[in-house]
Amino acid sequence: MKRYKLPIAAALLAATALTGTTAAAQSVLRLDEVAVGELDPGKASDYADSILMFNVYDTLVLPVQGGPGYAPHLAESWEADGTDFVFKLREDVTFQSGNPLTAEDVVFSFDRMKALGQGLSFIFTNVESAEAVDEHTVRFNLNEAYSPFIASLVRLPIVDKKLVMENLGEGDGEMRDWGQAYLSANSAGTGAYKVVSHNPQQETVMEKNGDYFLGIADVAPDQVRLRYGLEAATVRTLIAQGEHDISSQWLPPEVLKSLAADGAQLLTETGGGAFYIKMNTQKPPLDDVNCRLALAKAYDYAAGITMVAITDDVAQGSASTGAVPVGMFGANPADQTLSRDLEAAKQHLAECKYDPADFTLEISWIGEVPLEERYALLMQANFSELGIKSEIRKVPWALFTEQVTKPENTPNISQVFVNAVTGDPDTLLYPMYHSSAAGTWQSPEYLNDEQVDAALEKGRMVTEPDERAAAYSELNQRLMEIAPTIYAYDRQSIFAASNRVKAPALSDPDEAFGLDGMGFSFRLMEMTGE
Repeated sequence: MKRYKLPIAAALLAATALTGTTAAAQSVLRLDEVAVGELDPGKASDYADSILMFNVYDTLVLPVQGGPGYAPHLAESWEADGTDFVFKLREDVTFQSGNPLTAEDVVFSFDRMKALGQGLSFIFTNVESAEAVDEHTVRFNLNEAYSPFIASLVRLPIVDKKLVMENLGEGDGEMRDWGQAYLSANSAGTGAYKVVSHNPQQETVMEKNGDYFLGIADVAPDQVRLRYGLEAATVRTLIAQGEHDISSQWLPPEVLKSLAADGAQLLTETGGGAFYIKMNTQKPPLDDVNCRLALAKAYDYAAGITMVAITDDVAQGSASTGAVPVGMFGANPADQTLSRDLEAAKQHLAECKYDPADFTLEISWIGEVPLEERYALLMQANFSELGIKSEIRKVPWALFTEQVTKPENTPNISQVFVNAVTGDPDTLLYPMYHSSAAGTWQSPEYLNDEQVDAALEKGRMVTEPDERAAAYSELNQRLMEIAPTIYAYDRQSIFAASNRVKAPALSDPDEAFGLDGMGFSFRLMEMTGE
């Protein structure tokens, strides 16, 4: 049996390192993201949602800051024995309501996520049950070995059962709506920040939780205003005028370059993800592997990287080597970058059963991410050299997520940014490529391949690092053979920021978490007042 415990020294450091000098009264941090803003922990999945979850809620474990692995958080220790995991909870944690944290809250949070079956619930398909052993001990029982289980717990926000039960909405059965109506507008967590107001299409306002169990430094922002859907020109003007602090990662490169030239900081985050150009494998002509390979070979990878360069040293992406981002289990070496091969593309197209004269590809791009329009134009130009016609369509995010629920409604080509939501490759690759996961924004390929499924399942089952690396290497090779996706580049998120804020987790590799969105833990930021 393996046992993991937070050392006393580390616990004391976590509790005491957050003291600091007093900042100006009611300091306000202002930032923006695309218009998603899902506040319900059972439904949250996107980047903006992650920012909310990591500040309003807490989880049993957290990624180690500045290094690999996971450390106890709401749990003070855990023991693992095969498919059995037992967690001992801290006894000094209260929810924002004042209710104490107990094992029943953990069980309720798990049961609720499984019952709703939305958001990131797919991560927990291998968990048979959760049970409260006593007031501060909880056991998870897995139905089979699942090597990324501890990593998955960073996506199980713990909810205040008593508060939710007092606010059940209309619905059938004992649990009625499981508190969905309430949690769509209100918080029920233990997190360092509590929600003051929430409009998912406009803004979420949060304020410090003065009773947070780790304490919060005085220099951390007193209030946070997370705005949704601001235009790039608006963000640029607001930052230049000192009325905004951190941009989203979706600003065009030239805007980021201009802001940097005017003195703005460039913050970075690398969370194990990439920019993916998805091909619908269930709809002609891309149901033919040779047609897909032709497009993958015709794409100009080098031009795509140039399009996201900001300065000589900073870019929003790095050259891809294949289906698995560099640095993850199974990735090809960093020097084996993908490149355009037009002659190979023509050979594959000649073997495709469809005549280019008989079809027109639909290339979509997400309306809230203007950068994607440029890639649509790049693809259109690249594919035209093969004699392939295409139409470019701008699709709002909400419509796109609805379209991809059916293969016949899904565009021939889609563009998405996907990351490993737990930091583990399983949560990057399984929801994109396993046949059971088709029909979400992550999986518009609708891939159904036995070899891919087998490699993904092996990556979940084996526990030794070498075995996992071998499984994902097999997966990488197979995906490159059947080309459901064009792997445009490995992603690095870049944010422009005013000098009023310091964010070590987004500026110092020794303080980074390696998990998308975790760098926006507001309790670890500092408002300088400059």
